[in-house]
Amino acid sequence: MKIISTKDNLDVLHEDNHIIVINKRVGDIVQGDKTGDKPLSDVVKEYIKVKYDKPGDVFLGVVHRLDRPTSGIVAFAKTSKALTRMNELFKNRETKKTYWAVVKNKPAKPADTLIHFLKRNEKNNSSKAHIKEVPDSRQASLDYTIFKELNNYFALEINLHTGRHHQIRAQLAAIGSPIKGDLKYGFDRSNADGGIHLHARQLVFTHPVTKIELCIVAPVPNEVIWNAVK
Repeated sequence: MKIISTKDNLDVLHEDNHIIVINKRVGDIVQGDKTGDKPLSDVVKEYIKVKYDKPGDVFLGVVHRLDRPTSGIVAFAKTSKALTRMNELFKNRETKKTYWAVVKNKPAKPADTLIHFLKRNEKNNSSKAHIKEVPDSRQASLDYTIFKELNNYFALEINLHTGRHHQIRAQLAAIGSPIKGDLKYGFDRSNADGGIHLHARQLVFTHPVTKIELCIVAPVPNEVIWNAVK
């Protein structure tokens, strides 16, 4: 059964006066879109409003996003000052983002750096990874390491060097290792919860106000394959 985040079950990984970091569930949408479904940003606002008995509107800035079928770390800013500084950290790549992915086909190498040129298709909301540069493409880079082998699957730890649209999904598909459940990028069947086995596992960054380095880790979903991986 799929559980969507609400103000009462929100999985808060870190909170202070300036930022709040959430462990997003599969199916949560970070920001409002054409579906009209309540976004996680609104849920977090409700949580803050109730917890601190705040009158009027609650300020919350969306710093970055995760795809709807993906789980894991999402950071929000609780003040405009924190939002400006967090945006700069992400824009200048002064954060370290680590993901876990489960794939069916074993990559050719136990560890590697992947460099592709991604071209986005707005019509079907996907990105295609090319080996060589093509018109309107953007370079994408990541490195991965296989850290666990299961009977039928392989767990990869991934460090992003760039932050492109559907980057991990497209690049792993390009080497013949689509993520479990990711029909859009070539996996043969969907997961029961409609999600994919891609999890934003860790985020390291300097706090925008206190300047203390934070290392936030998100537990994986309570699910058979993820439980076998951790």
